[in-house]
Amino acid sequence: MSENTKVEAKRVFIGAGCNRVVNNVSWGASGLVSFGAQNAVAVFCPKTAQILTTLPGHKAAVNCTHWLPSSKFAFKAKNLDRHYLLSGDSDGIIILWELSTLHNNQQWRHVLQLPLSHKKGVTCITAYMVSETDAMFASASSDGVVNLWDVSFPAQSSEECKVVCLDSICVDTKAIVTLALAELPQNPGRFALALGGLDNKIKLYSGERTGKFTSVCELKGHTDWIRSLDFSLPLHITEQTTDCIMLVSSSQDKVIRIWKLVLVGDVGSWRREITLASYIEGPVFISGTSTYQISVESVLIGHEDWVYSVEWEPPVINSIDGRLVNHQPLRILSASMDKTMMIWRPEKKTGVWVNVVCVGELSHCALGFYGGHWSPNGLSILAHGYGGSFHLWRNVSSSKEAENWQMQEVPSGHFAAVTDVTWARTGEYLLSVSHDQTTRVFSSWKNEEGNEAEDEHWHELARPQVHGHDINCVAMVQGKGNHRFVSGAEEKVVRVFEAPLSFLKTLNHTCAGGEGSFPEDLQADVQVLGANMSALGLSQKPIYLHSSSEPLERNGGGDGLDTFETVPEAAPVELKEPPIEDQLAFHTLWPESHKLYGHGNELFSLCGDHKGNLVASSCKAQSASMAEIWLWEVGTWKAVGRLQSHSLTVTHLEFSYDDTMLLSVSRDRHFSVFSIQRTDNGEVSHKLMAKVEAHKRIIWACSWNPFGHQFATSSRDKTVKIWSIESDARIKQILALPQFGSSVTAVAWTGLDRKEKSGCVAVGMESGLIELWTIKIIETEEGTTATAALALRLEPFMCHVSAVNRLVWKPTEKCESNQSLLRLTSCADDNCVRVFDFKF
Repeated sequence: MSENTKVEAKRVFIGAGCNRVVNNVSWGASGLVSFGAQNAVAVFCPKTAQILTTLPGHKAAVNCTHWLPSSKFAFKAKNLDRHYLLSGDSDGIIILWELSTLHNNQQWRHVLQLPLSHKKGVTCITAYMVSETDAMFASASSDGVVNLWDVSFPAQSSEECKVVCLDSICVDTKAIVTLALAELPQNPGRFALALGGLDNKIKLYSGERTGKFTSVCELKGHTDWIRSLDFSLPLHITEQTTDCIMLVSSSQDKVIRIWKLVLVGDVGSWRREITLASYIEGPVFISGTSTYQISVESVLIGHEDWVYSVEWEPPVINSIDGRLVNHQPLRILSASMDKTMMIWRPEKKTGVWVNVVCVGELSHCALGFYGGHWSPNGLSILAHGYGGSFHLWRNVSSSKEAENWQMQEVPSGHFAAVTDVTWARTGEYLLSVSHDQTTRVFSSWKNEEGNEAEDEHWHELARPQVHGHDINCVAMVQGKGNHRFVSGAEEKVVRVFEAPLSFLKTLNHTCAGGEGSFPEDLQADVQVLGANMSALGLSQKPIYLHSSSEPLERNGGGDGLDTFETVPEAAPVELKEPPIEDQLAFHTLWPESHKLYGHGNELFSLCGDHKGNLVASSCKAQSASMAEIWLWEVGTWKAVGRLQSHSLTVTHLEFSYDDTMLLSVSRDRHFSVFSIQRTDNGEVSHKLMAKVEAHKRIIWACSWNPFGHQFATSSRDKTVKIWSIESDARIKQILALPQFGSSVTAVAWTGLDRKEKSGCVAVGMESGLIELWTIKIIETEEGTTATAALALRLEPFMCHVSAVNRLVWKPTEKCESNQSLLRLTSCADDNCVRVFDFKF
């Protein structure tokens, strides 16, 4: 099949949560937001609430990202074709990326890795745009070293970026966690660098653009770690030319301080009287030929917990007498662990700084905010929270002065490794589970404008399970009736969940519209509206339809959430638009209908058969007795079989498409095939047909051919092998794909053409890369053989950046027909769930 036509790949959806570190998020002048998702740098568009891409390159978790230019310097970046992004990780490596936006086509490129890396993790990156093609930036590390860099961007695309290290300051033995950089007023080419760390003092350094920075003074006042610093751009105080800049600082002492840095004169002309007043006025320092004084402008008290971030509103451009002048608004955004973000500004009459906006106090789920950011135009604010979640508010009032901040849609996803993923029975949504202890449902949502494939926007639809243990595996129960799934976590119990009425009604608003899988007339039998979280977060109790006098259509979007103080009672409702984090965390749970006891260790793998009669499960095992596979009967949920064969953990299970066989692969390097039969009186009988040592290392995954009794196995030995069960029940290897670049952790087989017996095998690796191979089965008198050809190697920018844990093809209605468009979902250790479309 070497004449195979080219396969086209399209990225449909990426779901990922944000790393739970402080300086992780940056909103660029490009209008895009960057964040670290495990060791990938993810970029999302706030307008569409879709993650556009992930950038591969870091080997460790990404701690901080920073756009050049960021939203603060959007006024200097009106017509840029190229934007740049810096990202730093916990190994101390910093990478520079380029985004080219020519012809409305976004192209990403890995430009360079900074030559001098930090010895420990990067904690913060800050930058100052000197001009459109010139910037200066500083990076801090947890070993107390700060590096200053000069970067010049090319004027033509043929040239390369130049990065020079200006200085390396060893400030302290303790970590420096925040930085701010600004040009000193009336002193072009001289800069001030403020550093904050674990010793409660703000350290100020000053130096020239060309190099050495020296310590000039310390600002005392905070009583706990300094968490965030930000310089304003120059403020014109009076009609005279006296300029000043302001520095805002926040700390774990819950207080925000505003410091004013004023030019007081030349070195020779200004003398300081040593009086009591001079202690109040604050320290003085000299930079070049100018003298500056720093004083406390204001102390802002309002937050009830650590204040993790403060940020000045980006400058707005005003037209004065036909001249365009950038003007720094006196507004500060602060984000705190008390689950609120506040906007502060001075009162017009008194000049006293007050808090004018407070958002976010409803987020019981957020457990506090790690950072808050302004959009380039100052009309939106974005927070990222403890649960890897984003929270976006937009000021929808018509006038700039009025404040009416409304929550907006944001992307969401898991904030830890995603261990398993599966499609709904007819593929209308997908279900993923993760070590972040949640099960999530993702689906494409109907678009108001139109419903072409181009407009397909995916969102998180529900969070059926929020658990107290890491979840390892999930399987959808097939067959008729309500939507059900089983999940297994780091515990010995298999849990069964059933869709509540609120979810079934919400499903009608998605693109799939819930068609085909569970007709409306049968939904009348569902008496459960939703579920409540139990006290320990392990079991979810049903809320029955007639248990309360609340009408079902309770204000459509759940606006009544503001009455809850502690963990709220769930208020499940039909959702007419994609839910926000608040609703997802508490109001979209599914009730748990059964617990299945039997395994002696933590669950590891689950699968259901295609008719919806049986579920098979396995757990972590070091002995043959623990490595038993249990069979459960759907409906009665009784154990109907214990299959013995393996001696170590069974890593993956799958039923053949005609449900007559169960294939299992294990850490003991063997696969086993069991025949599964139902007797006339409905009892299940099983027999071990074969056990074969198939690979040299652990076997990670297996997958059946939809058109026959062939299957694929994949292993840590970097191989994928194709096996066939012959008519005399012998099993023989018919093909081995060429060795891959790294351990093969996931494999999935789908049918392309039944007549030709051709199919496609997707292969996922430990490196995060995904390949597609076309397989053709040839059956002759002598036996079965097969041919294979590489159909597509996905480019790294489309793939995961760490081990792929599962690949699953979307179920197709008619396996007989010639498939040309296929959809694949994947999940991995990089916190991402992805959906791809392939055109054959």
